[in-house]
Amino acid sequence: MQELMHCDQCEQTFRGQACTSVGVCGKDPDMESLQKLLLYGLKGMASYKAHARRLGKTDAEVEAFIEEALFATVTNVNFDISSLLELVLKCGEMNLRTMQLLNDGHVEVMGDPGPTEVVEGLHEGPRILVTGHDMVDLKDVLDQTADLGINVYTHGEMLPAHMYENLRAYPHLKGHYGGAWQKQRDEFEAFGGPILATTNCVLIPRPTNTYLPRLFTVRETAVPGATRLKTNDFSPLIRKAQEIGSLPATDQKKSTVGFHHSVILSLADHLVAAVKEGRVKHFYLIGGCDGAEPGRNYFHDFAGATPQDSIVLTLGCGKYRIREQEFGTIRLNGIEVPRLLDMGQCNDSYGAIQVALGLAKAFECGVNDLPLTLVLSWFEQKAVAVLLTLLHLGVKGIRLGPALPAFVTPNVLAILQKEYDLRGIGKDAQSDVLATLGS
Repeated sequence: MQELMHCDQCEQTFRGQACTSVGVCGKDPDMESLQKLLLYGLKGMASYKAHARRLGKTDAEVEAFIEEALFATVTNVNFDISSLLELVLKCGEMNLRTMQLLNDGHVEVMGDPGPTEVVEGLHEGPRILVTGHDMVDLKDVLDQTADLGINVYTHGEMLPAHMYENLRAYPHLKGHYGGAWQKQRDEFEAFGGPILATTNCVLIPRPTNTYLPRLFTVRETAVPGATRLKTNDFSPLIRKAQEIGSLPATDQKKSTVGFHHSVILSLADHLVAAVKEGRVKHFYLIGGCDGAEPGRNYFHDFAGATPQDSIVLTLGCGKYRIREQEFGTIRLNGIEVPRLLDMGQCNDSYGAIQVALGLAKAFECGVNDLPLTLVLSWFEQKAVAVLLTLLHLGVKGIRLGPALPAFVTPNVLAILQKEYDLRGIGKDAQSDVLATLGS
């Protein structure tokens, strides 16, 4: 007869085995929800921190908090809601510091950012595609391919690399190719040359795909069957491009990127004047993560419904959901600027926060008093970290979609709704836009 085993934590008895829920059993679901919120936030912050460290930026206080917060998750029953919520918001505070480190590192190493016109499409010749988020990897590829006759292209979230002057200085950084991560399989297949994935926003190829032998990853990024490089010696990647040789050109178009927060804030006086004169009625931040779900069409529809006297800020791969639309331009005291301003990758989320804080200072009001609506698409842990930062700053009325996180329990959601007016996106984007305008 199998032995009965009793778990003192959840006070249940099991036959022939120990409790299968060791570490989480007996936990209140609301505390478990907050603990997951903390863990996902920590994972996102660690991603930003890893990029910042490669740029020479570290912070002992951030490192200490990561240790302490992870230590806190070891105990599953000794916390209450308020204690865990305090840690969650502290994570948002530390993530703000981390994102600033990353921003400062990018500027110091990659050069001053600014608006720039980018060619989207491919030129004739040997080529390498760099996808992911890591600017250091891109710079090293450019250094190692100098004078070799190999064209280098950015993909997906690497598009904002073109705004940095030190990267634009490489003549063989020819342009950009492709869109959001969920389209990688078709785009990588069509690219023809070798691809370097610098972060784990990379899909596993289908059995019908043929590009796996020319897919390379680096360090902690890995794909089964691809070539994983453990250091930034990109010789195998370069040899593959040389073996494949020249490839034909494709259709090309041009777009403008590079509206770093420093660029937008340099226009603060013009923006304030335009608002006071009634030429700009509202600001929208529409961005975050993209994905394949049909519900993400909401963000396309929302952006398309924004009025001509508004300015739309975007960042992250969520930009690919909205950037193909024609937004036109808007005049700011004689300065003509695009109505859609691309602020960068998800790693540039710090910039969106600085724009909000800078505009609040210019208008002499709180962030929640601005004519500003945040409509954020989320998918993974970095988006959770950014959300926690916004909550730490007391930002209210954020619209989040395509669905609210499944790990947030009704009771935790009720707290966030009460304290921060956090809400899911609606079913009708046009009605939601009208609601932001008080219509």
